[in-house]
Amino acid sequence: MKSRSIRSLCLSASLLCLLHIVPLLAQKEKREPLTEAQVELIREAGIDPGERVKLYTKFVDEHVNTIKGLTNRAHSAARVHRIDDELLDLTALMDELGSNLDVYTDRKADIRKALKPLAENTQRWLGVLRALAGEPGFDLSRKEAIESGEDLADEASRLLREQTEYFALHKDEQGQERAEPK
Repeated sequence: MKSRSIRSLCLSASLLCLLHIVPLLAQKEKREPLTEAQVELIREAGIDPGERVKLYTKFVDEHVNTIKGLTNRAHSAARVHRIDDELLDLTALMDELGSNLDVYTDRKADIRKALKPLAENTQRWLGVLRALAGEPGFDLSRKEAIESGEDLADEASRLLREQTEYFALHKDEQGQERAEPK
């Protein structure tokens, strides 16, 4: 009788432990689209909006080139997983770049020099993403990356146009990192 209650207690404890461990195992690790070195470069450029946009453009371009390089590889589960991961990272980076652009717009930072290459690159990036044949393992990630790329392309073009018009009227503010009260 006593051994039965000990056995029952051990079984209950084991089940309780499993109930706590299983959700932890099911959680996906949080992906970081940038390496530590890239994060450090972004931090260092923190006070220079144009430089930050250039860095993000460079890092997004690297992810797009990686995706393009993976498209010619033999079809395998590892390839599909890697493309899916790269697409997720790419989407996160494009969204983060879009958020940065929103901040710089509010500050009236003159980032036209960085916006022109960004606007041009977004079209190339979208071409690579649209040329990527959708596969079940990454089709959703591909669609989200295209959507994010389209949003970024629209925002970059709009912002370049708006800044060109704004700084044509406010020549004394050209080259500024933020609008200063007058």
